[in-house]
Amino acid sequence: MYFIIVSLVLKTLMRCLSSTVDFIPHASMDTVHHMLLFGCQTPASTRSNCVPGTCEDEASILYAWARNAPPTKLPKDVGFKVGKDSGMSYFVLQIHYGDVSAFRDHHRDCSGLTLKMTSKPQPFIAGIYLLMSVDTIILPGKRVTNADIACEYTSYPIYPFAFRTHTHHLGKVVSGYRIRDGKWSLIGRQSPQLPQAFYPANEELNVKNGDTIAARCVFTGEGRTYKTYIGGTSEDEMCNFYIMYYMDSKHAIPYMSCIETGSKQLFRHIPAEASIPIRVSLTVYSEKKFERNIASHLTIIGLFSYACVVDYHLEPVLAWPQSSLQLGQVSGLALDTNSNLVIFHRGDHHWGSNSFNSQARYLERSLGPIQQSTILIVDTAKGNILQASGRNMFYLPHGITTDKENNYWVTDVALHQVLKVSSDGRDTILLALGEAFTPGSDSKHFCQPTDVAVDPKSGEIFVSDGYCNTRILRFSPKGQYLSEWGAGSSDRRRRVPFRVPHSLVFLADRQEVCVADRENGRIQCFIAETGEFVKEIKKDEFGGEVFAITYNGLLFAVNGDSPYHSAPIRGFIINYSSKDILDTFSPNKKEFKMPHDIVETRDGSIFVGDADSKTVFKFTESKLSVLVRTIVQTKLRPEHNKTAAFQEKQNKAQQPPPQKEEKEEEEKKSGAKHNRGQGLLPAIITTLLLVPLLLVISLGVIICWRKNSMYDSRTVVCTGFDQINCRHLPSAHLCVRRGGGVGTLNLGNFFASHKGYSRQGFDQLSTESSDQEHNDEDSSDSDNEEYSALPPPQSS
Repeated sequence: MYFIIVSLVLKTLMRCLSSTVDFIPHASMDTVHHMLLFGCQTPASTRSNCVPGTCEDEASILYAWARNAPPTKLPKDVGFKVGKDSGMSYFVLQIHYGDVSAFRDHHRDCSGLTLKMTSKPQPFIAGIYLLMSVDTIILPGKRVTNADIACEYTSYPIYPFAFRTHTHHLGKVVSGYRIRDGKWSLIGRQSPQLPQAFYPANEELNVKNGDTIAARCVFTGEGRTYKTYIGGTSEDEMCNFYIMYYMDSKHAIPYMSCIETGSKQLFRHIPAEASIPIRVSLTVYSEKKFERNIASHLTIIGLFSYACVVDYHLEPVLAWPQSSLQLGQVSGLALDTNSNLVIFHRGDHHWGSNSFNSQARYLERSLGPIQQSTILIVDTAKGNILQASGRNMFYLPHGITTDKENNYWVTDVALHQVLKVSSDGRDTILLALGEAFTPGSDSKHFCQPTDVAVDPKSGEIFVSDGYCNTRILRFSPKGQYLSEWGAGSSDRRRRVPFRVPHSLVFLADRQEVCVADRENGRIQCFIAETGEFVKEIKKDEFGGEVFAITYNGLLFAVNGDSPYHSAPIRGFIINYSSKDILDTFSPNKKEFKMPHDIVETRDGSIFVGDADSKTVFKFTESKLSVLVRTIVQTKLRPEHNKTAAFQEKQNKAQQPPPQKEEKEEEEKKSGAKHNRGQGLLPAIITTLLLVPLLLVISLGVIICWRKNSMYDSRTVVCTGFDQINCRHLPSAHLCVRRGGGVGTLNLGNFFASHKGYSRQGFDQLSTESSDQEHNDEDSSDSDNEEYSALPPPQSS
């Protein structure tokens, strides 16, 4: 398969020095495969006919877009220098079309890019640092192949603020790092199968002279029967890690690159996270709910003149439960294997100021265990109790979770224990960790442990411990102590210990454990196997406390009332990768008092257990979001299910043509149905169906108008595309070529000539390929399956 490449050349039209501060793409992956924006002094051509490449002089990549990536906004006081004396008098926008079938009806395409510019000098100038592998070979059937790149940095300090990853189908995860004094600091890590946007860098770090910049791409050769090389066709692979940085304007360098293969000795110390693939699903529209591990928004295509966004939003369900559950303090929530809600509560016991002494020993043992059923199995639809258990077992319940055998893992802060309990209603204790009523801080004791997380694959157990200890412990499925760790730090100069690690969640797709560090008002995530710190999410909106978290592609969290900060008590929907708060939710009538735990069901509903109000709240997706998603799925599902459509077409083709008598009979039946269909009822039904559609369209137009009105000072590049012909537009020169070009960043020719590489086909493609290749003959669902790479050898 070869790409159709459209190159557009636009003079910056700025006689004075200017800056580009925002990039707003106008394209859909259904039409455009990917776009690349270059800046240069001398383009390969300024004629109105075909443009033979990008630039004659050195080309600098300013922006790259693929897979419906969102707009990129630069930080305040940062811009790309363009115009006079900048070395960038021209923009060259390459638009790659993977499939031209969409243009056979003679319609024209208006894909392109909006650049928001300013003539005000910016104190910091942005640039791109590209790390790229050029000689990796992926062997057929080999489970894991790593492509490692590393270069020593030898210039003025740069400050990475965004990153972008890029491979083709075989890439599973791409990670970039700064190495200083032997310490690896993560710049960014992402699956290249997700929208290939510039994501925020994980940490505010700088890169200075003497540091090393390194990147690793993880590939799999499973399913391939031939060697895969680095190259420009859809059958090849690429390994790119882009760093978008800024630096002082006095020392600005707009583009830097690294293609050196990293040494094995250096990469023996790479963090384990770099070899753990990120599982994604490539289904854009899901029957079940929004595909959250692709994007946090649903893009509506075909309903409006622009592609507008409808946010995922949660609303409280006021009529749940339909009857009283008669709960005590609700301390924990979980889901069993039948998707029923598991509620863990304290019955008639309360945690008060007289419950413990200064050594954390429980003072109310004379009350005996809770006589009520502390574990309730409840159906999520109506709130009916299906099963009750846990009588005369617990003193002060706290956290609960389930494993794949549907056993309960619970913590009791009075017992200072973690218990594995059967779910058959017999209340059998299958495993006990810790010594009853005896607090401690060694490997055999806990001190008011709070929660448990279980790896569904390995069965390993993780315990947050707790109110008086500040650690996470890791145990084998049989309860053997393995390791423990404390808090991580995004600030290398200052490590703040946990202050009540209160809630745990295991991220199966990332092999990470995240903890709600309650009194520090933050969420911290760690590699499950090693305990190595990955990231921290801390927001002012949390108000100083985070009580509980859960995860299903997105993070869901609830905060609490803090004496040191004033912020509403509510729930949060958080994008794990960008750390952005996408939405908040809270009850309408009855307020949160102390939301103690949170869990998400398979249908997308969220349940929050409140300890103070002794209530379980239910939230579900808003009706508008459901309506829009249903319409989009109905209208677009055939376009995103080409395999099924192709199979249906094949089945029809294989059926013998009907005989003459059969045709006549079918025509009679069809005529009869048509006559019966005429009348008032279909018209009424059609009208009723159109009402919600018109409502959605109206809302979409309003949203689009409001979003489009936000931008000013635009320079819009728009293409006209008609049957692969070259055309001249007032604002740009457009060309479609099936061939390579000239210029510094002609990656096709570069790969073809690098180190004797002699694969055929590079003369038919120049520059970067990527993303979702339109090669139906070789497409396979195997690209979407879960993949697990072996971790690299750990350093001593």
